[in-house]
Parts: sequence; structure tokens; C-alpha cells
Amino acid sequence: MSLFDTYCMVDWSGGNDTGPRPRKDAIWACIARGGDVQEPVYLRNRAMAREWLHELIEKELAQGRRLALGFDFPFGYPKGVARALTGSDDPLALWAWVAGRITDAPKQNNRFDLAGEINSRFDGSGPFWANGLTRDIAHLPRTKAGYANPFPEQRVVETHAPGSFTVWQLAGAGAVGSQVLMGLPVLQALRQSFPGQIAVWPFEPLTQPVAFLEIWPTLHAGQAPDGMIKDAWQVQEVARQLANMPADQMRHLLDVDAPEEGWIFSVDPVQDALAPPPLKNDCFSLPPGVDWTPVDEALDLLRSRLTPVTTQDTVPLAQARGRVLARDVVALRSNPPQANSAVDGYGFAGGLEAGPHEMPLIPGRSAAGVPFDGGVPKGSALRILTGAAVPEGVETVILEEDVTTDGTRIAMNGPLKRGANTRRAGEDVMAGDIALRAGRVLDPGDLALAAAVGQGDLPVRARLRVAVLSTGDELVEPGGQAGPGQIFDANRPMLLALVEQMGAVPIDMGRVSDDRAVLRARMDAAAEKADLILTSGGASAGDEDHVSALLREAGALQHWRIAIKPGRPLALALWQGVPVFGLPGNPVAALTCALVFAAPAMRVLAGAEWRAPQGMMLPAGFEKRKKPGRREFLRARLRDGMVEIFRSEGSGLTSGLSWAEGLVELPDSAMEITRGDLVRYIPMTGFFGP
Repeated sequence: MSLFDTYCMVDWSGGNDTGPRPRKDAIWACIARGGDVQEPVYLRNRAMAREWLHELIEKELAQGRRLALGFDFPFGYPKGVARALTGSDDPLALWAWVAGRITDAPKQNNRFDLAGEINSRFDGSGPFWANGLTRDIAHLPRTKAGYANPFPEQRVVETHAPGSFTVWQLAGAGAVGSQVLMGLPVLQALRQSFPGQIAVWPFEPLTQPVAFLEIWPTLHAGQAPDGMIKDAWQVQEVARQLANMPADQMRHLLDVDAPEEGWIFSVDPVQDALAPPPLKNDCFSLPPGVDWTPVDEALDLLRSRLTPVTTQDTVPLAQARGRVLARDVVALRSNPPQANSAVDGYGFAGGLEAGPHEMPLIPGRSAAGVPFDGGVPKGSALRILTGAAVPEGVETVILEEDVTTDGTRIAMNGPLKRGANTRRAGEDVMAGDIALRAGRVLDPGDLALAAAVGQGDLPVRARLRVAVLSTGDELVEPGGQAGPGQIFDANRPMLLALVEQMGAVPIDMGRVSDDRAVLRARMDAAAEKADLILTSGGASAGDEDHVSALLREAGALQHWRIAIKPGRPLALALWQGVPVFGLPGNPVAALTCALVFAAPAMRVLAGAEWRAPQGMMLPAGFEKRKKPGRREFLRARLRDGMVEIFRSEGSGLTSGLSWAEGLVELPDSAMEITRGDLVRYIPMTGFFGP
């Protein structure tokens, strides 16, 4: 049972009217009630949003329903701000203070001017920064250059939610500061319109019929489906998750002590993420009338039906390689943090016209980590080394190889452009910009970037746990004693290795004979340990295919008859809410289906972006005639710039898996290949690489 009757998630905006056509970076809202999740609503400006919210609250109160309203901006500022501006520690007094000073119209507002006025009450260079207007505003810096903040950069909750944004930035990517200044007055107006009916979490007990909650949708919604605006998807998905959340779980997440700064719902100081929702029971169902399914259609269905099933965690940078990034990571510091020299040489103001030039050298130098203490007068030069901060008065650096010096003067020839051999502050990444997007499988380059922009910990997904199970009376453990009619289990070691190579956690569930009771118990055990189950064998539609029969009994089986060679039947199901991929028993077909279908599905379930196989067009070193009607994958490898294929297409020849280094993908249509024709070659790592 849910704690509230109705849930509404609102994605806010601090900018101007966005026009009649739905677009991103606007205000979006979505309502969920019971099992019904409504279509997201586009609200082009704050006046319309305020009116829409007023009508929603009015309607829910009239119907006697409890309403939870979630907003994606902070409800409070770091400790000390409320008292500095209002003389009280009460954050709701600060709401009223801001509301009394903000003027807001669809096409303009005074948020930047108010921020400058607040800065002037301190030393005039903070806490707010990033003037987004063309006109200058006194006391409001455009960048963090010379910026000084008398308050903490973050609230306590942001230290538990790496990648969350500061309340002080007003413009650019992650401009949460503008959302707060333009959002609190609307919430304050709604509180005044419904006195005694609204409680603000976590500042007030939730004893009133309407609750305001601070929520960060990026923590929960995952990747938006293709063709859907991200903001619209997020409000819809978060509203759905809230409506499906058990009351006990919600009470636990609401049990937060943050009386002044506020808190982000679901960020737990111990465990800072909601577990994602289970997959729907119909996630593998085919459209009515579909029989043979083309490969591309099957992949599109998987891509649209699957969502992440892994929880979120925070790990130190050094432990993050190979993990899936759970949320966007924002640059805490610009890279480079200040302008610096790209070469060893001499720095001075301006550029050089053509011809000879001479300048006096001032004493000292600027080196990496040991900046020059002072400025460089115009017409003079300073020794500067690679990576050293460019001191005041230096705009250009000339290479030392282009200079002669006697220790007190330098002589050189022009021309040289102003700014030559220098790197601008933030020319790579600016503070506040998104440095890494959620869904990336983190590689060493990503870790370098995260470190460069000031991140020490990263929000990542837990590794996908994949159980691997082989079935069949004919199977014998590798290295054992095989009798007549028996074969060694080749699929399980192959699939366990593939799972590990993809960065997931393999769980060996062994092999099971054709005993339905034993198989049921083993599947139950796998569902307790894993996020995904891969089986091989017994997955066809016959009566003796025990995996299919057992899944059919559970009412969760779908057979996809896919137009693919090798492979064809692929059993898809849910067992106790855990997705199951029933792969063919033949090792060649099992690996092909695992690479083509299970590998991209595993990425999505793990929280990563869907990734199509990465192949290349290369000349064929073989000849082949192909019939129309199905996609074919041939075991192949690359030699001397040409693609050669295995000596036989027989899917029972396991040696071809060891011989091959990739697959040739032939399209659904008929074709005749002669030597030298271009074919699509996909190396094995092209199916599952980062």
C-alpha cells in the first residue's frame, strides 16, 4: 500500500517562456495514481505551471486524496544562509524572503539582479556566480575567477549524492541556482493559497494532505527511450516509481533529519539510491500476429522493453574502471583550472607584429605548481614553463627555441598571434558542465577526466549478476567421464567467461538433468542470487524441452522465433521477476545468440547505454551464395586485410569458436559474395566492448 494517493513529479526551469512546442529544458509534470501513470504535461512557463499546480492541489483536496508533489530543485541553502539573510534559521522564512524580492514574467525576471544584491551583502564576489545576461551586474561574476564564497559550496546531502549540482551557479549546464530562485516563490505562493494544507519535507511533519518533496529525477529514471524528451521521461518514470513504492520503504526514506538545509528524497547517508523497479511481466511479449521475427525487430523490442535492474553505489575513483556510471558527473573544477602555458618559453602581453623585437625580462619564473607571485608589466617578459599558470599581464608565450637571451633581455622575431602557446582556463571542461554522462562504461580515460575536474568518488551501478545454467541428461562435467550418448558441457564455461569479459559477475549454477523439480529448485536459487539468468539447452517449444516447459508453467514464457542462422528459437521469460534468456543448446548457436541478443540486453540491465555491435566493412577472402529471409552470422577472422570464414558452416563444429576472432554479418536479403566484395566484419569485442 502506498503512503499517498496521488504522486506528481515536476521538472522545473529557471529560464524564460519556452514557447508552445514541447521541448527539453522546460517545465514538465506527470501524475501517477494507483496503477495509472498519465502522459507527461508540458508547461511553457512558471505562470502556467503555478496555475496548473494550483488546480491539481485544489482537485486532490476536493476528492479527499493525499498528494505528494516532487520538485527537482533544492528546498534549502547551506547552513548559515537563512540566518544571514533573514535573522532566522528557519528555511521557510528564507522562502518568504526570496519570494518578496523576485519579480517574474514569462519573458524576463530579476534573478541575476537579486543574486548580485545578495552578493553585495557580503564581500561582493559570492556566493552566487555565473551571470547569464549580456549586461554586467554589479557583484555577480560571470565565472569563478576571483570568486569567494562565505558559505559552504554544498549542502550536506550533496556530499552523499556525487554529481549533484551547487545551489550557487546561475547559468550554464547544471544551473540549479536559477531553478531555486525562481522555484521557491512559486512554492511559497502555493503554501499561501492553501494555508495549513501543505507540509514541506523535511522541514515540517507530513501530517497535512499535501506534501512537497525535493527529488532529483536523474537518480531514478535512467535512460530515456528513443524519441522521448528526457525531462518528460524522467517525470513520468519517477512518478510511476513513487506510486509503486511500498509505504514502509517511503517512510524509511522520509526519515531524515535536515531541519535547515533540506534533503534529496531517497538519498540515504548509508545507501544513497533506490533499487530500480522490476521488469514488467509482459516485457518480452511480441506484437499480435508476429511469428518469425527479423533480427533488427527483435533487437528493437529488447531495447524498448528493458530497463536497468541494478542498484546504485558510490566508489572511489580507483575502483570505478569497468563500472557503469549511474548519474551524470559534473565538473567541480574547470580543466584547466586556470590559464597556463603549453610550452617552455617566455610570456608577455599582446602579440608580435612581423620583424625583430626585444623585451626586458623581469626576475623570477612561473613553473607548474609554483606560480609566479605577481604580475608582468606590459612590454616586459617572464620565464614560464610548460603547464605553469599564466600570471596577470601574460597573454602570449613564445617558445624558448625562438628566443635569444642574455638573462636580462629577450630578442625574437614576429609575427606571433596574441594567445599563442597558451591554454585557456576551462577550454577543455568548465566547472558546472557535465563531464561524463550516465550510462558510460568507465574506462581509464574517463577516470582521468573525472580526476581532472575534481571528482574523487563516482556514482556507479552495482555490477550485473548473471547466473549461468546448463540443462540436459546428456551433459557431463568437463574433465569427467563421458559415457555413450553423453557430451561435455561446453556452454557453461563459454558463457561464464563471456559474462566476466563483459564486466558482469558470473554465477555458476552448474548443470541440471532433465528433472523438472530439480530444475525448478535451481532456477529459484538462481533468482535469489542473480539479476539475469542465462540457460542453455531445453529452450525450444517441444514437450521434452524442460526449461521451456517450466517457464511455461510459470506463465512467463515467450518464444521468439528469430530469422537468424545459427540460432532461431530464443526463449525469453521472467522467473520470480528475474529475466531469463533461454539460449540454444548448440554451442555455436548459443554463443551467437548470446553475442547478438544477450550482450546488448545485459548492458541495458546493468544501467549502460544500448550499444549496437561495432563492425567494419572489409574485403571478403571467400565466396558464398546466400538465400533471402534470415540474417546469417559466419565465424570469421581477419588475415592480411581480408576476412576469411571457417571451413564449414556446420553449427556443431565447436572448433570454429576457437578458430574465429569475430563474425561476418550477412543481411536478411539474398546476396552473392565473391572475393574482394565488402562484407561486415564484427570482432568479438565489437559485441560487448565498452
